[in-house]
Amino acid sequence: MTGTFAQLRSIDVSVRRSCALTGISPATYYRRARPLGPRHGPWLPRTPPPQALTAAERTRVLDLLNSPTYQDLAIPQVWARELDEGRYWCSLSTMYRIARTAGHTLERRRLATHPPRVRPELAATGPSQVWSWDITALKGPVKGVWYRCYVVIDIYSRYVTGWLVAAVEDAVLARDFLATAVAGNRAEPHTIHADRGGAMVSKPVSELLTDLGVLRSHSRPRTSNDNPYSEAQFKTMKYVPDFPGRFGSLADARAFCDTFFTAYNHEHRHSGIGMHTPASVHFGTAAQIRQQRQTTLDQAYATHPHRFARRPQPPKLPETAWINQPVEQQAQPVSA
Repeated sequence: MTGTFAQLRSIDVSVRRSCALTGISPATYYRRARPLGPRHGPWLPRTPPPQALTAAERTRVLDLLNSPTYQDLAIPQVWARELDEGRYWCSLSTMYRIARTAGHTLERRRLATHPPRVRPELAATGPSQVWSWDITALKGPVKGVWYRCYVVIDIYSRYVTGWLVAAVEDAVLARDFLATAVAGNRAEPHTIHADRGGAMVSKPVSELLTDLGVLRSHSRPRTSNDNPYSEAQFKTMKYVPDFPGRFGSLADARAFCDTFFTAYNHEHRHSGIGMHTPASVHFGTAAQIRQQRQTTLDQAYATHPHRFARRPQPPKLPETAWINQPVEQQAQPVSA
């Protein structure tokens, strides 16, 4: 209390009057004058109830849970099996409390560990080195009917070396599709890359590639960027002006794809390969065509040199095509 309050009380001024004169709350005065001791902890050790397990009994229960017989079982399994053997140790909730106090209520079984998938890094410096393949869905005539379009593409030349439209996605069909594409190319690629779809990781496809001596490569789970060439090619196909909302039949889908892939291979000038057609790069005529383009540009430059800031040159063909180019090397964009 303040000195003024004590002086007022010493001359028998009432508590209420002293509080009013000094601005002290009467509740504050009484709380300080008659302290009741701590109201909130630390509490005295609680006496355990008479029905509680002793320390020795709790230790035996914990040893039981950690025994070789039960260490991989859930606590309810242990409790029930011991009860079936005619042994009652404690209630199920008490058994949980004992395990929780010891920090043993997490997963008691051994857990599988899954190391991170390796990031695929593939490079192609020419045709028929690395292929990428995938399967996309095409809408059928009615809701719920889908066709499957299988496409394999050379990542360096962007040449579609094989395609197939079928009613289902099937591992045997995928194996035959890849075998036909390799035979038609007359040269086995070094590596074939795909995602982790059912047909891609199937046993028939794996056995075929092993027999051909072709290495397999797969995308990481749920990482579509690991298969960029196939994804970009599908987007190109589905965004052409004449791509239908639905195909009337399987024959219609095959007819459309036949027209599209012929134009894609032999007419479409691809920005990722120096504005050449995939067929030109795949079959080795791109260098000759680039020379012809250079001759045309030289004639234009000689005719109107004032229209150019420098001698024009046609686009160059990239030296390397990458799937997941290493970060220490200069990245090259993927386009369709």
